[in-house]
Amino acid sequence: MGDKANTTTESAVKAGFTQEVKSEFKKIIWPSKESLTKESVAVIVTTIVLGGVVALLDLGIQYLINSVL
Repeated sequence: MGDKANTTTESAVKAGFTQEVKSEFKKIIWPSKESLTKESVAVIVTTIVLGGVVALLDLGIQYLINSVL
């Protein structure tokens, strides 16, 4: 008998959770295609530039260490 009541409670909790998730998804403001493209390009360019800076620093430090040793 207790199992049926527990199952009903679980179903109600799951249904309430699903409704809350749907409600929250309606509040999301998705970016436009143009905005998404601009932001993606900015992230890619920044990643490449910072990767180059790290590579140059690595080469510089490696050169200094090799010249000391």
